[in-house]
Amino acid sequence: MHARATEARVDHVRSLLDQARKLSPAVFTSSFGAEDMVLFDLIARDFREIGIATLDTGRLCPETYDLIQQAAASYRCRVRVYSPQHEALESHVRVNGINGFYDSIAQRKSCCEVRKLEPLSRALAGKRAWVTGLRRDQSVTRRHLEDVAFDEKHGLHKFNPLADWTEDDVWNYIRSRNVPYNPLHDRGYPSIGCAPCTRAVAPGEDVRGGRWWWEASAGKECGLHPQGVAA
Repeated sequence: MHARATEARVDHVRSLLDQARKLSPAVFTSSFGAEDMVLFDLIARDFREIGIATLDTGRLCPETYDLIQQAAASYRCRVRVYSPQHEALESHVRVNGINGFYDSIAQRKSCCEVRKLEPLSRALAGKRAWVTGLRRDQSVTRRHLEDVAFDEKHGLHKFNPLADWTEDDVWNYIRSRNVPYNPLHDRGYPSIGCAPCTRAVAPGEDVRGGRWWWEASAGKECGLHPQGVAA
């Protein structure tokens, strides 16, 4: 992005974050990927009324845990961590095995339900606004992403301030402002989730090609942002 275009896009993001702030209580759920670090930087600096939360599935990459700690310390802000319910997780593993998600899509989605969706429901409970780092060009399931929409499932307004940003936009922001980021991005991981479900991709490969790579490429989502849900 040229400097003028960069500032215009950042101003638009700030405008959307200001709208979310005014709907308080608001929460930004971060996976600590590159996009989320752009929003983390903006929220931690200027929009602290928006809470910051993350989902600790118990299977994240070590580099992700390190970044959560580093970002919270560097920006002197609180990151609220939501983990799976212990009994539900034990039951899931007892039935499906510790790595049963490789065996079928149904088992993988069941794992995501326990490790991600249920903790997300607690992170969003009582909130009026939800901020995410989703972008339209991340996958086919996100092509019609709106900047703001009402999420019927969770009963709140969902803000996607980076919806029209490109990958280059994200990295230009990070590098120009020295924003901390996950070192796995430098090792070929454009999209980072749980360690056993994420791998590096080849140059030119789809940015989410390393997520659940053993499944068909179309429509791969964990359920946090399903197709058919506005924004």
